[in-house]
Amino acid sequence: MWKYITILSVLFISCGSNASGEKAEATNTVQSNVQASNINKPGQFQDPKTKGVKKPDDNGIVPGGPADFTINYSDGARGKVYMIGSYADQNIRMDSAQVSNNATRFIREDGYPQGLYYVLFPNNKYVQVMLGEDQKFTMTTSLADPTQTKVDGSLENQLFYENLIMERAHRAAISPLNQQLKAESQGSPRYEEIKAERQKLIEKRQANLDKVFGKYPDNFFTVFKTAGQNPTLRDELPEDERVTAYRKEFWDNVDFSDMRLMRTPVIKNKLERYFSDLTPQNPDSIKAAADNLLTRVLDHGHYYQFFSNWIVFKYEPTKTTLMDAEAVFVHMIQEYFSYNRAFWSDSTSTYGLQLRAFEMAQSLIGQDGPNVTANDQYGKPQTLLDRTADYLVVYMFNPTCEHCAVETPKLVQLYNEEKGKGDIDVYSIVVDTNEKEWKEYLKENNIEFTSVFDPTNKAIYAKYFVNVTPEIYVLNKERKIVGKNLKVEQIREVIRMDKEN
Repeated sequence: MWKYITILSVLFISCGSNASGEKAEATNTVQSNVQASNINKPGQFQDPKTKGVKKPDDNGIVPGGPADFTINYSDGARGKVYMIGSYADQNIRMDSAQVSNNATRFIREDGYPQGLYYVLFPNNKYVQVMLGEDQKFTMTTSLADPTQTKVDGSLENQLFYENLIMERAHRAAISPLNQQLKAESQGSPRYEEIKAERQKLIEKRQANLDKVFGKYPDNFFTVFKTAGQNPTLRDELPEDERVTAYRKEFWDNVDFSDMRLMRTPVIKNKLERYFSDLTPQNPDSIKAAADNLLTRVLDHGHYYQFFSNWIVFKYEPTKTTLMDAEAVFVHMIQEYFSYNRAFWSDSTSTYGLQLRAFEMAQSLIGQDGPNVTANDQYGKPQTLLDRTADYLVVYMFNPTCEHCAVETPKLVQLYNEEKGKGDIDVYSIVVDTNEKEWKEYLKENNIEFTSVFDPTNKAIYAKYFVNVTPEIYVLNKERKIVGKNLKVEQIREVIRMDKEN
């Protein structure tokens, strides 16, 4: 239904190259040969000693009863009407109907999956419809003003639109107070007065919701609205702890045993906010946020499948500007895409993902820089960690790569400026090429820094991972990896920051 991770991670994605030392179409063969020779062989990637995931025994659909509902409206839109549903982060066209006499009717004997739907009219206006178990009702509405909606025969939709009116009134009352707070000095008498008035409105809104929740605890609207509620901000905690507590409690109101929520926007919206707005964009914070969420849904397979795939795609190394996105990928694959957890994936696909994560895991920021020994253009072995400069730049490139054509001259200039100072040295590794092409490239670009090539891939396999060429790593004096996924102009800044630390 949504994007699934399969064997895509076995393939290198680069600017016309990969790290195998062979052409792209031969990548898998070369890797298999390397493993067969027991060089850095990762074994069979045994599952961590953690709880498995409960595989769902259903298709994720909570069926409703026979559907027969009519939407009357007064706005004059004519033509075909579409009912749009959703599942996880995907929109789905569920049905269509014609407009007749300012009304449209949807009929389905076996009903629709319970969820929140949008009925889209020809004038691009829409009406929201909440479908629970009883799907026989009538709505009368104005496409221009949904607060005018009247419902007959559906408690879900009655509560939904009553809440819509209440929320609109609440926003109208609280918005000017929020603006006034911004204009006042924090802690001043007037600030505290406005804050108290604002708090009364918040408490009034919550009291109204609690009344509905208490009266109709099992109604689909209650489950939906409860899931969308934010945790209470703990004013008694220091600010940094307050944010941490808010993030940890962000999912407390979601009933993951209820699959109907997957057919509403609430799950997708919370997921996006949780990672994009509430989680600092660094690998450690992202991994902690993922752990907090995914450990909650180990017994809820559909949610686990969606969340784990969504996180990996969001932070896919080639699709994000996050420094060391590979650290997120490695963590996610090794912890959550194991054989006893990724129930939707066959063993070959899981092995491919685990192998890819193993290859990435050898060159994450903060780790010791792996050593490499390979022959230069004169056939002489060159060893990376034999270099004595304070900082080592590992440059992975390909002679036909367009981006390399931009970055290589910049790196040549940087090397020539730093040559002989003992501060920076460059060790370059050419990938996906042949000896003739490589040597010609060195001459054309006047490259004096060390360059090595291993056509067998054995010297560089599972050392410095490259998704896209050119790839630049920086090793500091302790030979720790302090920078990666860089452009040449960022090298000196990474070195400056490391020196300050």
